[in-house]
Amino acid sequence: MTRVLFVCTGNVHRSVLAERLLAARLPPGSAVRPESAGTQAWHGYGMDAPTRAVLEELGGDGSGFAARPLTAQLVAEAALVLGLAREHREAAVRLVPSALRRCFTLKEFVRLAAGSPGAVRTRRDRVDPGRRDVVVADAAARRGAVPPVPPVEDDIADPAGRPRDVLYGCAREIDRTVGRLAGLLDGDRVGH
Repeated sequence: MTRVLFVCTGNVHRSVLAERLLAARLPPGSAVRPESAGTQAWHGYGMDAPTRAVLEELGGDGSGFAARPLTAQLVAEAALVLGLAREHREAAVRLVPSALRRCFTLKEFVRLAAGSPGAVRTRRDRVDPGRRDVVVADAAARRGAVPPVPPVEDDIADPAGRPRDVLYGCAREIDRTVGRLAGLLDGDRVGH
């Protein structure tokens, strides 16, 4: 099982969208397990109702969700930690400094892993589960080998308190990005 932890601020918008949309984009029986947490989440708080509506409109499952705060244990247990903004990646690294090579923003990881030679496809165009750690390591190695991008290119803006069209745009951006992530972690055929 490969645990992928998405991190945002309240764990009621961006990170839960990423968690649930990735789950919807993975093939049946995938060994990738999406999870989420928030740097300022209230434990057990439900998903924001408009976020749930947008999630379900995009094909995700909004049932059974409860927010949870980001902890060192969650970071330590995840094979990959993906912040929805740089501040979230940094919060995870502050909790577990040794996890630096497994912590990225979502958009940063997809950008860096897309060129990973470790993303070798096997049976039916799926990633060999034993190679997922290689994809993560390759992305970490590429971090210093490619030119940096402006923060706006790595961050997904928080839609909290914004109009529905902003929330929907955020959700579509996350959906496109996790579609690519699904392809990198579990086969190209599932990406959008």
